[in-house]
Amino acid sequence: MGGDALTVAIVAGLHADARRATVERLLRAVPGSVAVHHDLATAGEGAVRHTVRDHREVLERGTAPMVNDCACCALRADLVPTLERLAAGGWFSLAVVELWDAVEPQSVAEAVAAAQAAPDQPGLRLGGVLTAVDPALVVPYLSCGDDLAQAGLAVAESDQRTVGDTWARQVEYPSVLALAPGDADAEGAAADSPEDVAAEEATGRALVAQLHPTARLVSVDAVGGLAAAALAAFDVDAAAGRQHPACALLPQEADVDGVATLVWRRTRPFHPGRLYAALEDLTCAAARSRGRFWLADRPDTLLSWDAAGGALCVESAGPWLAGLPDAAWELVPPVRRVAAALDWHPEHGDRAQHLTFTSPELDRAGLVALLESCLLTDAEYAAGQAAWRSLPGAFDELLDPVL
Repeated sequence: MGGDALTVAIVAGLHADARRATVERLLRAVPGSVAVHHDLATAGEGAVRHTVRDHREVLERGTAPMVNDCACCALRADLVPTLERLAAGGWFSLAVVELWDAVEPQSVAEAVAAAQAAPDQPGLRLGGVLTAVDPALVVPYLSCGDDLAQAGLAVAESDQRTVGDTWARQVEYPSVLALAPGDADAEGAAADSPEDVAAEEATGRALVAQLHPTARLVSVDAVGGLAAAALAAFDVDAAAGRQHPACALLPQEADVDGVATLVWRRTRPFHPGRLYAALEDLTCAAARSRGRFWLADRPDTLLSWDAAGGALCVESAGPWLAGLPDAAWELVPPVRRVAAALDWHPEHGDRAQHLTFTSPELDRAGLVALLESCLLTDAEYAAGQAAWRSLPGAFDELLDPVL
């Protein structure tokens, strides 16, 4: 294999059977391929176990010590040296990194990309980043509000993620979703008729297609397409840009196979008290909702909205560009400036409400009415920014926690 870089493909996903099927297909489809897997379930023993295997047998077993009581940190610390050792040997053309259930692909992809860019290192090349999906399980996983710790899937003591929001990020980050239908003979499957299973899978496909409209959907059984997806290059900077609240590539309006996406855009700010009172209803109105918004009492702060499985995360994502001095614009990435220009309003600049709600059985009319009721009224709006800033800060405890 003489000096060629080792291509590294990453396969993620909470759907473990679909993930394993995807990895197995790749090992058999691509000559000279191996799979690298870190089992974070052993973290309670003080170390993370890793294996390297081809499609026939395990070639290597090892352990990585915990880092800061974080199994995911141990994975990242051990993974790049393992890949560099495999690259230096020159025996393999593709390393398939099979991530453990609750590990999100972004940090791992960025670690591999950083190693690829480092000088004087054995050659690594980041290939495709895929999430394996069992279409029949998309709705139950996305709708699950259980903490990962409750499910035995937390990667650190401080891990407060839920199953739903973790699954959403696993779906929305990669460039490829590998669709691997589950085992029809599995326990519990007999309770569903073939028609029910087909309907669940159709709903799941429609849901992931709307959540990540630019992703390439590849069947695990289409071996040639799957192999090509694993070998294709992946741009971590572009992927990170798609996730940033200020310029995220959000879903578009859609209504397919009983799954709908509502895109709600307004320029008028939210009344903080009325929006806060409506948070629970808005969060539960859809399986997944995302976007950016602004509050009348915080006109300079871009706020991110990220909800799945009945759990909502609202955070500050920095300033709106309209609130920055002109000189600061040179420090802003071009993609952010372009996104701001597309949303520019003569009075409010890039400040805007841009929220998307995706779900089966979405109540569009009820959702729009609720959102509209949270905006400033005509009289409140006419009072101007000085009056807006004096409104009671309903989000203060959420956004400005006392440490």
